[in-house]
Formats: sequence, structure tokens, C-alpha cells
Amino acid sequence: MDKLIVGLGNPGAQYELNRHNIGHLIINELESRLNLRWKEKFKGAYSSLEVNGDKVYFLKPLTYMNLSGESVAPLVKFFKISIENILVIHDELDLSMGTIALKDGGGLAGHNGLKSIFEKTGNKNFKRLRVGIGRPSIGSVSSWVLSDFSLDETNHLEKIINESSCAIKIFIENDFASAFRKYKKFQVD
Repeated sequence: MDKLIVGLGNPGAQYELNRHNIGHLIINELESRLNLRWKEKFKGAYSSLEVNGDKVYFLKPLTYMNLSGESVAPLVKFFKISIENILVIHDELDLSMGTIALKDGGGLAGHNGLKSIFEKTGNKNFKRLRVGIGRPSIGSVSSWVLSDFSLDETNHLEKIINESSCAIKIFIENDFASAFRKYKKFQVD
């Protein structure tokens, strides 16, 4: 069964280390680990490789976050990928920094990237790798997600990205249930 891994974020260097860009940061780590070669199409950068006889596609939408579905939907349609075989990596306000959690379908929690994917595919039964960024103690949520990780958070980020990559590797090589057993809700030390 073909699979798709989508790392959500915003395009451009000014957003690179924003909390909202954790999906792009994790996909970039997978790029170096798996030697991914990117092609630009579907309003994004995508790559593929074969694992256990199945194709695994990787996608970095190059739209802004709230238009992510404009990248995901055409790729899904073109390669005929089942919505249940999509794993979307995204930032999660409702989890503290350092927590990662796999989720199978469900609500969109007000996340504009997830909303866009749902709007363009007509289905919200895709899997998610939720990467905690916590909520701001003061200020607006939009300012928070578009701000860079703090120095303390940046020091912890490498471990979070590494653990997230391990969860994705289990999903790719086995299945969602195998990854879910370990990463239903996982606190990175």
C-alpha cells in the first residue's frame, strides 16, 4: 500500500524556525536520513522511495499553511493514495513542547493546515503526527505559532525531531498500528 508523509509549514527562510514549521523541519531531517531527492510539482516539493515493495511519498507543501490542501489533494489524486495512508506532521498547541502524539483521523483542532487538507480532499480520516508546541501564556495564538523557537526550545528540538523521525520510520516500514503503540503520546526527554 502506497503511503504519503506530509510535513506542514510555510515557505521561505523567514519562517524556517517558526513553531508552525515543525513539519518542514522533520521532513528536512528525513531528507538527510533517507537521501530524498526533491521534485517541484503539486505546489510543493515531493520525493518518493520504495519500502517493502510499496511506494512512500514525501511532500513539503510550498503554499502557505492555510492553503496546504492545494498541494496535498493533487498529489493524492495523481498517485491514487488512500486518505487512510496519509500521515500529516503538524504543530499542536494542545500538547506541551516535547510531546509527540500519533492520531488516527478525528477533529481538526482549529489548525488551518489540517482544515485546508480536509476542504480539498473532502476527508479527514488521514493520520497525524502531532508535535507539541504548547500555548502562549500571553499574546495571540497566531503570533505564537509564527514566532521562532526559543533558545531553550531549540536545544530540545533535535531530540524532538529525532523521535518524530523514528515514529515515521515505524509507520513507513510497518504500519500505523505499530507506530501508534509506541507513539500514541510520547514525551521526549
